[in-house]
Amino acid sequence: MNKRALGARFEALAAEWLEKRGFRILARNFRSRSGEIDLVALDEREERPVLVFVEVKYRNTVSSGYAEEAVGLKKQASIRRTADFYRVRYGVRDSMPCRFDVVAFQNGRLRHIENAF
Repeated sequence: MNKRALGARFEALAAEWLEKRGFRILARNFRSRSGEIDLVALDEREERPVLVFVEVKYRNTVSSGYAEEAVGLKKQASIRRTADFYRVRYGVRDSMPCRFDVVAFQNGRLRHIENAF
């Protein structure tokens, strides 16, 4: 399986996992000139919904580091710029709380890191 297909598989697994926990997926692979966001979701578990921008990472083993470590400062900046574009494009109000999460798959385990950056 090539990297793109593998990435799509893990993004689908992450979306399914988030939906089972009360998130509503609004977009998959949202793109702008600044970059891409794997998943955009609405976390409706609390009284006030939160717009969540999710980066999905996969690593087979820890030999190349932990999956979440692949979301470095450059990638974070790209995601932030793309999130700003998403908010403008869809008229998301400034009063809408937002956060950035990472869903990491490694050694057959899923780890959801809320407010990752």
